[in-house]
Amino acid sequence: MKLYIKNMVCNRCRMAVKALLEKLNLTPVQIDLGEVELAEEQLDDETIELLRKEIESLGFSLIDDRRSRIIEKIKTLIIELVHYRAEDKRLKHSGYIASHLHYDYAYLSRLFSEVEGITIEQYLILQKIERVKELLVYEEMNVSELAEELGYSSVAHLSAQFKKVTGMTPTTFRTLHRGNRTALDEIGK
Repeated sequence: MKLYIKNMVCNRCRMAVKALLEKLNLTPVQIDLGEVELAEEQLDDETIELLRKEIESLGFSLIDDRRSRIIEKIKTLIIELVHYRAEDKRLKHSGYIASHLHYDYAYLSRLFSEVEGITIEQYLILQKIERVKELLVYEEMNVSELAEELGYSSVAHLSAQFKKVTGMTPTTFRTLHRGNRTALDEIGK
């Protein structure tokens, strides 16, 4: 049985969900961001309600309808692309998303915009800016390296986007050491 879980966006999320499932005597076969494959083929209504309640107590939620699952999968793919897949930074996000979900990108883009109120591109930019903030705060890279790492065409392009979203340049942000980062599952809300 496959479960779809909203707000499951990091490795700690995977560990928390795995521990919860084991506590409920369920057998996870595979745990990915936003998805869990259980060995159990079906769950009774009582177990599903208990699971829903426990999942929500951790800040997650079960996703039941197809449209919501698609939206959550789009978000998960963007988070993976921006935060965890350094080798794929030059990939076109549209092709990456469409190939993973096996839907036409135009359909996915319309669906995302309808449901979320922002475009996939805007969500991608917000994720990239959060990644830049993270790397700036930890002083892991200079702005030129950040632009390269995140697939920007130039430092100027990165700086312009960063300033548009945050109201300051990356250098100013680093100087101020602002810790005003947003949790990944709260971006775009």
